[in-house]
Amino acid sequence: MQTVTSSPATLPERTSVVVVGAGYAGLSAALELHDAGIDVLVVEAQERVGGRTLSLVDEGGVVIDHGGQWVGPTQRDFLSLVERFGVETFPTYLGGQNIERWTDGSKRHFKIAGPDDGPGMREYVRVMEEIDRMSAAVDLENPAATPGAVELDSETVHSYFERTVQDPDARLRLALAVQSVWTVEPRDISMLHFLFYVASAGSFDQLMEAEGCAQETRFANGAQEVAKRISVLLGDRVRLGAPVRRIERSGDGVRVLTDAGDVRADRVIVAVPPPAGQQILHEPPLPTPRARWLAKSPMGDVVKIHVSYDRPFWRDRGLSGESTLYGDPLLGFVFDNSPHDASAGVLVCFVYADRVRAWRALDERERVREVIDTLVDLFGQEAAAPVRYAEKDWAEERFIGGAYAASPAPGAWIEHSAAGWRTPVGRVHWAGTETASVWNGYIDGAISSGRRAAAEVRSALAESEPTGYDGISEP
Repeated sequence: MQTVTSSPATLPERTSVVVVGAGYAGLSAALELHDAGIDVLVVEAQERVGGRTLSLVDEGGVVIDHGGQWVGPTQRDFLSLVERFGVETFPTYLGGQNIERWTDGSKRHFKIAGPDDGPGMREYVRVMEEIDRMSAAVDLENPAATPGAVELDSETVHSYFERTVQDPDARLRLALAVQSVWTVEPRDISMLHFLFYVASAGSFDQLMEAEGCAQETRFANGAQEVAKRISVLLGDRVRLGAPVRRIERSGDGVRVLTDAGDVRADRVIVAVPPPAGQQILHEPPLPTPRARWLAKSPMGDVVKIHVSYDRPFWRDRGLSGESTLYGDPLLGFVFDNSPHDASAGVLVCFVYADRVRAWRALDERERVREVIDTLVDLFGQEAAAPVRYAEKDWAEERFIGGAYAASPAPGAWIEHSAAGWRTPVGRVHWAGTETASVWNGYIDGAISSGRRAAAEVRSALAESEPTGYDGISEP
């Protein structure tokens, strides 16, 4: 289904609510308001909807998800929209054995988590169980109120692992887990954020595994399809190619200034990633807690690569296509991303965090050779002859600035979250997966955040509060 949203030269002079951003957070907020009969306008900087999802059809007719692509059984907000719009899904391919490539080049087969006889595996499992126990104490609605929050937010995940995990091989496993889920290094996030993120998903396994977990289900037409269908329903209430440059707040309304014109509204929902949020000027300036929270919430680094073949030949060898790589290879994980009918074979490869920095130092030919050589090492000589190759570095997206999500720096939760995380500023409300309590960092979290922000706006409109609804009052 194609998005039919137009990009007119001008915007309406007035609407009840302006939503900034047509990712899943903004679209879900707009949909909630539209369903409630509230006049809403979505303004999006890019010429597409979907935010950190991007589903394209390659030259062979195969749908390729360059961004977020999975949904799990506990991601109920996302699944409710999948059902509402009748979007076709199919299970992630889980047949065959996974491959682990260890630092010395040795390979072991496994099905879940890692090979039982793998170096450091027993300690890794023990630490995962301890992480689940610790995360159960996290206050999802106010992480800074978690018992021991000051100490937890003052220690990095790296220092915690160095201090408490004696087995260096287990630490290697834990580091790759952090890189693959948060797309940062363990030194970049605090234990409080780490435990909050685990708690928001329900367990460490929910983040890492496929069956019954976050990577269980895929979309026949790509994960962007739901966003496209929402935008079709909203019609000309979604305007593309309209970057917001400035938001002016006053006691009787809000003025939103964009490249496509200006619009006045009663309320605004800003539903963009923190780097994009920092590009928007505010008058009066944002309160310090909100400004600091945005400044201390950098996006992660990930490159997603699709390598396509005529068929999923690895399945013939009893392999799942899933691989975990430690040591020298720049790839961290590989998955089978073939279409449901196996009409083509697609391997999706991920480069994370520090490995991305090394990746960017290579020219295009060197990058392709690095990927193909690694796949040949894993799956044999048939991997040497792909029919298509595509890569996506999300840091190059001007209005997104990285992926999968932003992670607050150590100390940010206890210093700035009380008034900076998602507390409205006058008539401006905040959405985005980074503001979610459940499935923070995921599409499901984006959708729930949009619904929360829409509920705030509906309540404010019903009460007709002139200033500072449930948030920071205007000066």
